[in-house]
Amino acid sequence: MVSRKKRTAEPQNNVDENQEDQQEISPELESQAQAEEAEIEQEEPFDPETADGEALLAKYRELEAELSEAQERVLRTAADAENFKKRLQREKEEQTRYANESFIRELLTVIDNLERALEHSGSESDQEGLVEGLNMTLKSFLDTLTRFGCTQVEAEGKPFDPNFHEAVSQEESADHEPNTVLNELQKGYMLKERLLRPAMVLVSKRSSKQDTDSREQTTAENAESNSGEVKIKVKKG
Repeated sequence: MVSRKKRTAEPQNNVDENQEDQQEISPELESQAQAEEAEIEQEEPFDPETADGEALLAKYRELEAELSEAQERVLRTAADAENFKKRLQREKEEQTRYANESFIRELLTVIDNLERALEHSGSESDQEGLVEGLNMTLKSFLDTLTRFGCTQVEAEGKPFDPNFHEAVSQEESADHEPNTVLNELQKGYMLKERLLRPAMVLVSKRSSKQDTDSREQTTAENAESNSGEVKIKVKKG
């Protein structure tokens, strides 16, 4: 059976051979290595086949103590991991509970402006100022929504898009192309790339006069085409 001293000496010899071409080690490292080597030499190898009862009992107690220490370290590590998991869960719940804190703080300014506007609404002589204050408050509110990625859907004057618009009714219009949004009855909003609410819109359609003119034009074109065909046939005859 190979003794611990011999097993340790073999790697040390390899290290010494590999360091021949390198610079000399510092005195501190050299003395440290010598101390470790001396400590290893002083340790007696343990052979359970030749050891007596007292040595076996002492070795058993030593291994039992090491096992107990390892189990204690495992338990402490498991407890730390569980505490860390609980702390992360509490932080996550805290963040979810107060996720809208910054958004609500921004809205407080809008509320302040509305309250000021209502305070001045009692004076009938200052109706223009009231309207101006409400317009400024609305602009402040929309600016706050924009900062958080909420924007209005463009609708009026745009071609009808069922992905963003919801048609409430249609109206004949000779000034607009069919399926054009004539008016917004309720504005739509987007949150970044996601539709929060479609815009409720009034959509144009072809007028009766346009339909009549279109039918007459189609009839005239068909008649002219048929007339040309007859002439060609007569000429061939």
